[in-house]
Amino acid sequence: MRGTLALTLAALALGPCVAAAQESSRRPTHTYSIVAVDSATGQIGVAVQSHWFSVGGSVAWAEPGVGAVATQSFIDPAYGPRGLALMRTGIAAPAALAALLRADPDSQVRQLAMIDAAGRVAAHTGSRAIPAAGQHVGRGYSVQANLMRSDRVWPAMARAFEATRGDLAERLLAALDAAQAEGGDIRGKQSAALIVVGGDRSDRPWERLFDLRVEDHPDPLGELRRLVTVARAYRAATEGDNFMTVGLVDSALSAYRRASALLPDAATNGELIYWVAVTLADIGRVDEAIPLFRRAFTQDTSWATLLPRLPGVGLLRVDQAVVDRIIRAAGR
Repeated sequence: MRGTLALTLAALALGPCVAAAQESSRRPTHTYSIVAVDSATGQIGVAVQSHWFSVGGSVAWAEPGVGAVATQSFIDPAYGPRGLALMRTGIAAPAALAALLRADPDSQVRQLAMIDAAGRVAAHTGSRAIPAAGQHVGRGYSVQANLMRSDRVWPAMARAFEATRGDLAERLLAALDAAQAEGGDIRGKQSAALIVVGGDRSDRPWERLFDLRVEDHPDPLGELRRLVTVARAYRAATEGDNFMTVGLVDSALSAYRRASALLPDAATNGELIYWVAVTLADIGRVDEAIPLFRRAFTQDTSWATLLPRLPGVGLLRVDQAVVDRIIRAAGR
């Protein structure tokens, strides 16, 4: 009965897929990608690079506690939402992928991979994917590539993913870098994307640890790695805000400092260091805040203009005399 129900759900989910496949079979999003699950944290991720504009919007798909999909070659974007819908019902990634392929008359021009939250993974490289094309399915991950300069690309991705230490985002980036080091896409570079979600199904679908795209750039992987660093910094800043909300001041300040240390001040126009200073002033540690305000004001005087507006909305609990003192001392 359970198998029958699963097949029924699959059939319902696949309804529009054939038409979508026929319409999209000429769109050549040739690329290399990886889908993976971190066995320690449960995080689920997908990352991609291509010589094609805005590759992330059509190739990379992920949902917390459900799984991830990479759909490429002569692309059918419907594989992304359809694959996630099937895995959401409890169908394992290999069965979901097989069901989608059966419904697609153009399956031999497709390349795709799916992984579910349990780490079950499968991949497909159609016989009409442009060489060099291939895949490697490992424990809790799959790497795949087509229209590559050589057939060394996907083995290099697998080795890099397995050997790299760090969180899932770092390991995904390492796999992409390894592909490019072996020549990557024979046409060159243009866009890249990385998505990492949590492994908990109770997370809301829009809650993502990383959701980053480089739409058009001469060095998309370098830019993607820079954006990951920026995202880490802003996540640390958000952790600081959360600590402040529950009164854990020292933990908040540690998180804020970690955020500001991740990025050079010039890259953020003083934003992160400014809010550390505001937090210090808000809890009465004005003397500690002034040097930080000075750094922010030096980069952009608009931060000084903003300061008097904060007490009125409850973001800085000091009187006008303290505001004036900060501006005088930090503005020198």
